[in-house]
Amino acid sequence: MGSISAMEIKEFFDKNTSTFSYIIYDKQTRDGVVLDSVLDYDPNSSSVTRDSLDKITQFLNQNEINLKFILESHVHADHMSASHFLKKEFPEAKSAIGSRVQAVQKVFGALFNSDLACDGSQFDLLLEDQSITCAGSLSFKTLACPGHTPACCSFLFGDCLFTGDVIFMPDFGTGRCDFPEGSAEDLFHSIQRLYQLPDQTKVFVGHDYCPGGRELRFQSTIGEEKKLNKHLRSDTQLEEFVSFRTSRDGELSAPRLLLPSLQVNLMAGQLPSKEVNGSRYLKIPLTGL
Repeated sequence: MGSISAMEIKEFFDKNTSTFSYIIYDKQTRDGVVLDSVLDYDPNSSSVTRDSLDKITQFLNQNEINLKFILESHVHADHMSASHFLKKEFPEAKSAIGSRVQAVQKVFGALFNSDLACDGSQFDLLLEDQSITCAGSLSFKTLACPGHTPACCSFLFGDCLFTGDVIFMPDFGTGRCDFPEGSAEDLFHSIQRLYQLPDQTKVFVGHDYCPGGRELRFQSTIGEEKKLNKHLRSDTQLEEFVSFRTSRDGELSAPRLLLPSLQVNLMAGQLPSKEVNGSRYLKIPLTGL
């Protein structure tokens, strides 16, 4: 196994969706993992571009990184994943997500009235809670963290924890829980579980929205989150958090890219197939009248 001291982390920030992607790699062996990649999508023109993807692939190639895994912390509702396109360029890499993705696929497969296989088979590997996965000289532990979605996971590489949308920087708080099968109670227990890690554990978040206009940040610690997280500290009671999260979520609008993102991300980043005219189409369910 590669030593923790040899591990490097490179962050990438997509300003349009406030999303962090990460490359975690061993600077000695060059084995690496990509977490939560972004495929750029403009809803006004319904066009897909690869500016964010190119920054990641350029770094991988320039540093001669042997990409072992393309990880997803969950089925994202605010950006399209570039997982499928990364696999095309790095065919040895495996796509992976938490095993409870099947529950998310069942809900949204029905919403889009699609023939989506709801068994997670679109991904190369489904990760179980507490499992240890080797990525060449690196290894990581999967920690199931349901609440934001039922399939959310955090990933622990040594003393570095990547939390996706479970917790953010302390001054922004926690992920929302109003998606289908989401649960504020589950999120409370998931975060309390993370709070059992050593205080010095480094936390790398999935988004940052720069509250109050502060500078962009992507890293805190478990100790800081326990003391300062504005939504859930170590002494916050379950009823208090559930009441707050439920009230707050009731005020939130649906993510701007919810429907386009889900259709792609449920398929491990694959775009819809081309139809007879050579074009691809996304489904947009109508509500109301």
